[in-house]
Amino acid sequence: MKNKIGVYICQCGSNISDYVDVEKVKEAVMAEDVVLLSKTTMFACADSTQKEMASDIKEQNLDGLVVASCSPKLHLYTFRNVAIRAGLNPYNYVQVNIREQCSWAHSDKPKDATEKAIKLVLAGIHRAKHSVALKKQKISSENTVIVVGAGIAGMRSSIELANMGSQVYLIEREHFVGGRTSQWNELFTTGETGRDVISELYKQIKSNSNITLFTGAEVVSKSGSVGNFEIQVKITPRYIKPDCELDMEKFEKVLEVCPIEVEDDFNFGLNKRKAIYKNYPSEFPEIPAIDDKTCTRCGECVKLCPEIDFEQKVETLNLIAGAILLTTGFDPYEPKEGEFGYKTVDSVITLQQMKRLIELNNKELIYNGKKISKIGYIYCVGSRQSDGENKYCSRYCCTSAIHTGIITKEKYKNIQNFHFNRGIRTYGKQELLYHEASESGDVFLQFFDDTTPSITMNGKGPKVIIEDFLTKGKEIEVDLDLLVLVTGMVPRKERRISDILKVPIGRDKFYNEIHPKLRPVETVIDGVHIAGACQSPKNITESVKSALAAAAKANSLISKGEIELEPTLAIIDKSKCKSSGDCIKICPYDAIRTVEHDGKTVSEVNNSSCKGCGMCIPVCPENAIQLIGYTDIEIESMIEALI
Repeated sequence: MKNKIGVYICQCGSNISDYVDVEKVKEAVMAEDVVLLSKTTMFACADSTQKEMASDIKEQNLDGLVVASCSPKLHLYTFRNVAIRAGLNPYNYVQVNIREQCSWAHSDKPKDATEKAIKLVLAGIHRAKHSVALKKQKISSENTVIVVGAGIAGMRSSIELANMGSQVYLIEREHFVGGRTSQWNELFTTGETGRDVISELYKQIKSNSNITLFTGAEVVSKSGSVGNFEIQVKITPRYIKPDCELDMEKFEKVLEVCPIEVEDDFNFGLNKRKAIYKNYPSEFPEIPAIDDKTCTRCGECVKLCPEIDFEQKVETLNLIAGAILLTTGFDPYEPKEGEFGYKTVDSVITLQQMKRLIELNNKELIYNGKKISKIGYIYCVGSRQSDGENKYCSRYCCTSAIHTGIITKEKYKNIQNFHFNRGIRTYGKQELLYHEASESGDVFLQFFDDTTPSITMNGKGPKVIIEDFLTKGKEIEVDLDLLVLVTGMVPRKERRISDILKVPIGRDKFYNEIHPKLRPVETVIDGVHIAGACQSPKNITESVKSALAAAAKANSLISKGEIELEPTLAIIDKSKCKSSGDCIKICPYDAIRTVEHDGKTVSEVNNSSCKGCGMCIPVCPENAIQLIGYTDIEIESMIEALI
């Protein structure tokens, strides 16, 4: 039991001390017989205070440390490192949150906030008193990463990981790489095309022996844990021989004889494609693919092209990796039928359809057989909704819409753009595009947050009616040839992999990181990282930056061949366990299994999978489970201090 504990109460500038009487807290806890010293400090996380703590630990021979400050999510590891530098076991340190839980929560009742802070700090002291020195466990690790999703984030992170010496399995569900980036032509603000960017990345991937690419591939199961994940991948064949040299002339003839036509997802339903397809000539891998879901096996294509092979079978691969990186991207928001006239008013399309429409029309902009000259853009469709699902701003949509208006004017003659918005967000250098659009004559009309434009037909095309913010509510009507709904990013509809890997999902339905600033690409599942637009709305530059961060984090975790894991784990007393199975059912990390012990079946914890969440403890009818670092004696002593 610890009897030389040092306590430090942080003022956090004035965030804490404005509402919590830190001096009173200091005096109250000093009365505890196990507290050797009690101090207040302006900023506990400051370098000078950290040095003072380390000095006190050494000089006073402290065997326990309590810091009352902000949330442990921010500085738990800061103060653990202080303990390590001073020679104190880091698990004899306890952090108490008196900022978020006291001063901020009870700023209207400073006296009560102070009393609560005293009790919380006393509880922390009693926990530290019964704390034990722990050591991190070490496990071996494969220096291999499975990257799921071969969009721009997945491709870029794979290259970075391979260059750092890790083996990479790059898994793409579609038969072609590139993700959303391959669907866009000119990109803001570089002027490059999405296809050029993907082409360059693909060349680097093919030339790197550390990267193995699987297309038509899907993760179907996972076992194991960080360092040694065992992943099962299903590979759907292209039904075309790998050494096929199907030139474009021959490919065109095959397309002619294929009787199947389906909606072209690559062009967002603007046209049809055949069951055998390649979205554009320079798409990678170079070999076309046959859509297994729609192909009828009529055999007409085989007559012209013996390289087509319907004998190919679905394969299952078993891969082992030390870490996993999710880069599965996003879906554009699909407006509901009738939302701003979508699918109910003629000539209303989405921004992603507009971008593909520009690609499909060379000399003149034609939609539904009609020449287009007056185009309107309604911003924030499906985003920033006060009463809807998507309350967030995707941040890239304003810039994308403005950039689309600019390239439309450059490519076609006599185009007039109208931008109906709730406020433009073109941050950083993207503001130059807003300036360019304004200078070229684009009209920006802002509507109120609590009103939305109404859409009707004028006989020739859609009519937009808004109450204009800049003219204090004057009603303005604009007749258009084409109305474009500017939509943001939403999470992928198909996300079975999140269930397989147990990746947490945030309120916005995107994958959730541990902390947006301190651990921005890590999830609570050890060894599983996230990057790109599967995590949150990001443009290409931001996606690449997060991909590089995730690659660096994954490589640093597994490259040494050994991983240190937190010792805060559940332990099961096998002499008490009667294997009711309740702990196995409730464990969210599949970390508990049954084993034979002394002639009976009992439960056992897989230490490398356990996250120390404690969910198994209250369901055990025999009280056979303890959580290291949060044992019964520690928790009970904290409760006694609180009451």
